Amino acid sequence: MRLILLGPPNAGKGTQAQSLINKYHIPQISTGDIFRANIKQETPLGKEAKSYLDQGLLVPDELVVAIVQDRLKQEDCQKGFLLDGFPRTVVQAEALERFLKEDGSALNRVINIHVARETLIERAIGRRVCQRCGATYHVAFKPTAAEGICDSCGGEVIQRKDDQRETAEKRIQVYENETAPLIEFYQSQNLLVTIDGEQSIEAVTTAIYEALKDA
Repeated sequence: MRLILLGPPNAGKGTQAQSLINKYHIPQISTGDIFRANIKQETPLGKEAKSYLDQGLLVPDELVVAIVQDRLKQEDCQKGFLLDGFPRTVVQAEALERFLKEDGSALNRVINIHVARETLIERAIGRRVCQRCGATYHVAFKPTAAEGICDSCGGEVIQRKDDQRETAEKRIQVYENETAPLIEFYQSQNLLVTIDGEQSIEAVTTAIYEALKDA
């Protein structure tokens, strides 16, 4: 199964990704993870990526594509993969299509988890994280027993800067700007399936599996 998972911040992609990789026994491939691995191992691609990141620059499409293609050539991807965070542009999507075609394969589906903007913001601004152990809470859906204190370790529970309204809104806007052309690209190829991400976690999972039945 060769899949792409699209969805804005706070759409619940992480939970659904874990379910998919467990069900289909495929690796989840995140560009962030690949970058960190290549930089840590000081590969030629990693060194080149680091040179851009150290300057605060975006890594060019050509280099992102090269790093992802290198990862897709590894043995654990032979039976499929779940791409998360790639492609981000139509140029990257077209490069992936060419790569898979040369490999004699193709994508099975592109899953787009859709959640209304205000719901995404509510999920973000209510999130709280323990500074000590990283446990996650939500003021409405999963509050701590004692305000500001982690149930697990007793550490201080805070709101991260990323979860403040202004930052959350900016992140969502960047995602929407980047992803709109991708959604059109994959719709035109009849690969895109949009799932309502405002349902329960279990309902979202069921809807995704149903969409993949004939894939």
